[in-house]
Amino acid sequence: MPCVKPDGTLEPMAQAIIQALRTPHTAEEICDSLRLPLYRVRSTVRELVEASLVAETDGHFSLTGAGAERARQQA
Repeated sequence: MPCVKPDGTLEPMAQAIIQALRTPHTAEEICDSLRLPLYRVRSTVRELVEASLVAETDGHFSLTGAGAERARQQA
């Protein structure tokens, strides 16, 4: 299931991950903090990277400018 809906809104899991990534984390750290299975976090983060909302550097994920804006809108 895509994490970004056709109308541009985010699925609840994607919203939670965006909020968690206000500070950079590994996929495993996201799993621990949100109590989600690793396979779900990895697939959602991969889609968020493809949507240019999240970037990966050395195994750590962080918000892009667009992702940070989404996080502010959700708060």
